[in-house]
Amino acid sequence: MSPYRGRAIPTDRLTLTEAGLYCPAGGFHIDPVRPVERALITHGHADHARAGHGAVMASGETLKIMAARYGEDFAGSSEKATMGESLRMGDVEVSFHPAGHVLGSCQIRLDFSGFRIVVSGDYKRQADPTCAAFELLPCDIFITEATFGLPVFRHPKAEDEIAKLLKSLRLFPDKTHLVGAYALGKAQRVIALLRQAGYDKPIYLHGALETLCRLYEEEGVELGPLEPVGKRGKELAGEIVIAPPGQLADRWARRFGDPATALASGWMRVRARARQRGAELPLIISDHADWDDLCATVLETGAEEIWVTHGAEEALVHWCKTAGLKARPLNMIGYEDSGETAESSGA
Repeated sequence: MSPYRGRAIPTDRLTLTEAGLYCPAGGFHIDPVRPVERALITHGHADHARAGHGAVMASGETLKIMAARYGEDFAGSSEKATMGESLRMGDVEVSFHPAGHVLGSCQIRLDFSGFRIVVSGDYKRQADPTCAAFELLPCDIFITEATFGLPVFRHPKAEDEIAKLLKSLRLFPDKTHLVGAYALGKAQRVIALLRQAGYDKPIYLHGALETLCRLYEEEGVELGPLEPVGKRGKELAGEIVIAPPGQLADRWARRFGDPATALASGWMRVRARARQRGAELPLIISDHADWDDLCATVLETGAEEIWVTHGAEEALVHWCKTAGLKARPLNMIGYEDSGETAESSGA
């Protein structure tokens, strides 16, 4: 048990600045929203990983993702964090641990002589063949995301959603099945789930997905045969094509004639969102924890205080208080919290 259990929690160990969360004892920010001297990055989505910092520390995979997205000179210098290994930064011990969100995603644990703060970044508890599983970290303060922090959001098994896609493909073999999936994490997860379900035909990719799919494969994630769409269109009837969600209603999609359109996102739980995005086949596949997993994780960490960010903060704060926990919303500016801009967070 922490020696700080039951005492007033020294929240000045981690403060909120205009750039985001800052640790004065270590001299670094975590996922800052503007360029800073030293940044620790949880994962590669654009609302967490920005270019222009003086120095960046992140998992090796996240550093490669940032280089692929921003160029090799995305920061003044970069340092690879070894998963689970503690290192001293000023007066704090820092370690990175799997978050289960996307390839290379991490939680960051700060240890102040036994008093522990865990910054979750984005995370999920569902199994994902494309990234390391979430690691539960006991702590005194848990800083949790709340992208889907409302009771309406309860994610089904991703395998069942993939089964819906394959059923549609059998029922409508004359239609191209065009699947909207975010470029980092979601596209690769959908592909891997299709392979697990026994789909071994080539899967066709919009050009915007090719670089990161190739990076995943270089990191040992097997995705099977992939082909660029290129100039092909109606000849892909009966095939699966994966593209960024914004392409579903774009002129680019018209080349397939009358495709069956699907969208893989946790937001597909809301029917109005599915209609708005033009998804005939909503696939509720999310790379974030749903309501039940958010609540369970908060309790399982054993944290005495919960800080909530990225989404429906007030609802989860209220739930925490009813569970007898101290809780507060962070209300940080610069992080995406809606389905309209969910490409950044990989919802």
